[in-house]
Amino acid sequence: MFELFNRVKAFKISRRAFIGTGAAVTAGAVLPASANGLKKLSAVQAESLQQEEGEWIPAACWHNCGGRCLLKAQVVDGVVKRVKTDDTREDSPDNPQQRACVRGRSQRQQVYGVDRLKYPMKRKHWEPGGGDKSRRGEDEWERISWDEATDIIASEIKRIKNQYDNRSILVTGGDIGRALNLVGGHVSTWGTTSWGSWRWGPAYFGLQEGYFEHSINDRMDLRNSQLIVLWGMNPAWSSPGSPTYNFLQAKKAGARFIVIDPMYSESAELLGDEWIPVHPGTDHALMLGMAHTIITEDDPDQNPLIDWDFLKSCTVGFDESMMPEGSDSKQNFKDYVLGIHDGEPKDAEWASSISGVDVTMIKRIAREIATTNRAALLTGWAPARIKNSDSWPQMFMTFGAMTGHMAQAGRMTGVSCHFGTGNGGPRLVNGGGAGVPPSAENPVEDSLVHAEMWKAIKEGEYTAGYNDKRDINIQMIYHGMGATLQTRDGQANGIDVHKEVEFVVTNGHFITTNAKYSDIVLPATTHWEREGGFNTGNRDALFYYRRVIEPMFEAKDDAEITTMIGEKLGFSAEEVYGDVSARQQLFNQIAGATVINEAGTDFEPLVTITKDDLSEWGVEGQTQQGRISIQELEEKGVYQVERKPGDNYGYIAQEAFRQDPEANPLATATGKLEIYSEALQEYVKSIGFTEIDPIPTYNPAIEGYEETYSNFNSREKGDLPLQVINPHYLRRAHTIFDNNPWLREAWPNHVYVASADADERGVKDGDTVKVTSKHGSTLRIAHVTERLMPGTVGLMHGAWVEIDPETGIDRAGSDNILTGSIATGQAISGWNSTIADFEKWEGIPLKEDKHWELRTV
Repeated sequence: MFELFNRVKAFKISRRAFIGTGAAVTAGAVLPASANGLKKLSAVQAESLQQEEGEWIPAACWHNCGGRCLLKAQVVDGVVKRVKTDDTREDSPDNPQQRACVRGRSQRQQVYGVDRLKYPMKRKHWEPGGGDKSRRGEDEWERISWDEATDIIASEIKRIKNQYDNRSILVTGGDIGRALNLVGGHVSTWGTTSWGSWRWGPAYFGLQEGYFEHSINDRMDLRNSQLIVLWGMNPAWSSPGSPTYNFLQAKKAGARFIVIDPMYSESAELLGDEWIPVHPGTDHALMLGMAHTIITEDDPDQNPLIDWDFLKSCTVGFDESMMPEGSDSKQNFKDYVLGIHDGEPKDAEWASSISGVDVTMIKRIAREIATTNRAALLTGWAPARIKNSDSWPQMFMTFGAMTGHMAQAGRMTGVSCHFGTGNGGPRLVNGGGAGVPPSAENPVEDSLVHAEMWKAIKEGEYTAGYNDKRDINIQMIYHGMGATLQTRDGQANGIDVHKEVEFVVTNGHFITTNAKYSDIVLPATTHWEREGGFNTGNRDALFYYRRVIEPMFEAKDDAEITTMIGEKLGFSAEEVYGDVSARQQLFNQIAGATVINEAGTDFEPLVTITKDDLSEWGVEGQTQQGRISIQELEEKGVYQVERKPGDNYGYIAQEAFRQDPEANPLATATGKLEIYSEALQEYVKSIGFTEIDPIPTYNPAIEGYEETYSNFNSREKGDLPLQVINPHYLRRAHTIFDNNPWLREAWPNHVYVASADADERGVKDGDTVKVTSKHGSTLRIAHVTERLMPGTVGLMHGAWVEIDPETGIDRAGSDNILTGSIATGQAISGWNSTIADFEKWEGIPLKEDKHWELRTV
């Protein structure tokens, strides 16, 4: 293995050269010529790169960015020399290449990182029961064998189970639960994570959350829209791959774009005809002001702004005449907006005082949306990652219903996010199942919500439902995957918890935040070192990957780790994980892959399987006829359904429902879109945190804009007068890649501050600043910009926390060090409702983290 590592080092290229070689596989690619510029490769030079020795293998681009694009690795003598992206087809607007972004192209640094975990490690001062627990996060590491590591883990599981019970063992992710369920189970976790209030609530009133199901039309229909509103979304950063390209086709087809966002983003720069900055978390108030405008100005004969036919046939709750039977007629939406019963009209002036959007602007964009024949109202999840935002998705739906921009060509209202960004609809091509037997049932019912979990563990009590508080005593935490300590609300509480419990284990690739505060860390293989599988991105394409290199050092895949621990607990490998080999699992996924038929009515096998294939693979299965051979799939790594305007694969969300609501009811209590939804109200109440009205009333966010004032009515600024947002940018996919040297150099981890706020505090671009909230502080280098709405701080999501032991201040820009363990409504993680302030740091200035030492062990 050391010989292999030496070969890897011999293939290293400079950081500057990476930018060129990652793309230098086609004529016209560029490579650095000198420090002063780039040189363009000739067609012959570019072709020679493709024809070099070795094999181009489809490689996993597996991180949770929403793109999931095509990546290929050139392997020479068992080592990845360079990577490239999709060159399997000619690029066109209808059928674009599935191109990887800078993160995917830098993945070689991920797999071969000098900071990869190589062996099982034990914290030096750990002893059974915890040892010196205060040293977690700062302790030294000692190498141990796999046998010793699994002995320790199994022994501690038994000890903690016997001394306390299974309710003292918390699993935050991964499949270690397969082993733990066999010895009595474990406590799990749940939450709204990225979705915010879009996760579960929309099902109760009739829209979809935008990930598993979509309430927007597909990319081909997007070109039919005359007006596209991008509300709180920046696909150029947060949804790499083809989404921004798809939006560009709509713009070329004539669509006008309005971007509503606290930040003038790259998407606004590329697409936007107009940027409307808004205070974070006040989107609901802004839309109420827009609704008031069209309600009061609507004249069905002279100035029709409301689609009354759609409201009457497809919705309940808009006005007194449309209330469901048995409800209080005074609780209709129209009366609320007009202030009939509370004496407070939600007019443009009221909305402007909260949102910061000019009154004239509010009225104008409301009229423009209402009078445009075909508009697309698209939002991301970010405006829903707000404490008390439970009614925001219902409000978004309500405005779409009022204007009739739903369920027709060029007309749609809903979430446009992740792999469904700008391209809604069910998948056209799918991978098959692996055939692994299901896990044994977990006997423990307790599950901690993300937004409350660290505080709950610390205080020994969690919320299990309405008026239902239960004791909890967590003494062991197993991080089987993910970045829970880094990405959950109230990170300061989380760090305290990790220094108090008796045992912490992490499977990982690096010393991530989870691993940093653990007692035992286990080196896991990356997807490049595993048998293979499928990744899904946009609905048109399915990505196949296979093993690129052999496992590095002593890394093992998670299934093997779980099986080893299970065996130490007294169970056979078959009891823990079944007897389906990794090779058979991969074959099952290939054989079970399906693709839409030409008529668009059903699915058929994607891959042809022959007797020779079964013999060559050494697996069990049946022959079948498909679209492509296994050999073609293994070579290309992607299957993409060919699209063209007017084909049989288009998608108009809820089209059948709009055409005949009685024959095609929605899965709501009334079968219609519910502007008045008792089901949503009851669901939110049942979670046990806060309650809402059945109509989408505005509820100011906890730690939202209103709380930046000590007295909101008199506009007296408080001690924390700024709001923090957490943009997802190309440096990281959530927390992944934060340690990648190439991306550290390409994307500095600055905090974005508005020029007006910086001037007021005497801060200049490049100064080190301390950002402080109610819950913690972090240091960052300031990027002073006019692209951010004054009163807003942009702290990029996902930096790995680095607590200074002397000051207790984070030095890395960890967004969750500023958040608290505050759950609201349907247990929303409200990351974009955090208030803070910043000041110039008088201590030693920070170095940009491209100069930082990596967490090598």
